[in-house]
Amino acid sequence: MTEQAPATRKWSVLALAVTCFCGLAFVAAAVTSDGSDLRPAGGNLDSVLSDRTKAVEAKRNEAVLLAAEIEKLAAKVDDAALKAQTKRATKAAPAAAMTAVRGPGVRVILDDAPADVDVPGLDPNLLVVHQQDLQAFVNALWAGGAEAVTLQGQRLTTTVGIKCVGNTVVLDGVPYAPPYVIEAIGNQSQLAAAMAASPEVQTYADYADRYGLGLKQSNRDSIKAPAHGGTTAMQFATALAN
Repeated sequence: MTEQAPATRKWSVLALAVTCFCGLAFVAAAVTSDGSDLRPAGGNLDSVLSDRTKAVEAKRNEAVLLAAEIEKLAAKVDDAALKAQTKRATKAAPAAAMTAVRGPGVRVILDDAPADVDVPGLDPNLLVVHQQDLQAFVNALWAGGAEAVTLQGQRLTTTVGIKCVGNTVVLDGVPYAPPYVIEAIGNQSQLAAAMAASPEVQTYADYADRYGLGLKQSNRDSIKAPAHGGTTAMQFATALAN
């Protein structure tokens, strides 16, 4: 037993050394490859480079085809048509109240009847200006071809509502008290004719004659209609025809 112990220890040390060397080799390989195989699949570097070159070339060809397709689509855009649409949008901007406009037109002032007017049996509500009165004049002016209409200096659009709250009128969320000033830009003769042809406007005019409701109408050489300052909420839209 005593004679075999040195030999056994020798082989044990050698086995430990070999094991340690193999372990170091595996660790070095793992670090060098960063967790991947050191040798690519196939084992032929030239073959791998060739495959990668073909893949890159295929992507380049695809990019060239896509670029050509983009050029074809861009060529279909007619510059003249695009300019025409832009011109139409610019022309429609004033009517849409997106820009300020100025020009000749008419001014209408509506006011409640004086406080001392007392007609027995007459409903007092008939002696004040209501939203339907304002709407009657505004609608008549639009029908007369008005380019722009304002109420109390505020630009009116199709989305601005006129509401009566108590003895005031609320316009786009802002309350106003009488007198109410309506101004419209357009042909003065046509605007006056449209108001004269409106039954609702004539009804108000009759009450103005009988009971003193305020009604003043005049031509103005220059009226300024500012751009609409609120938001425009669209519910429906129609594409412009070519």
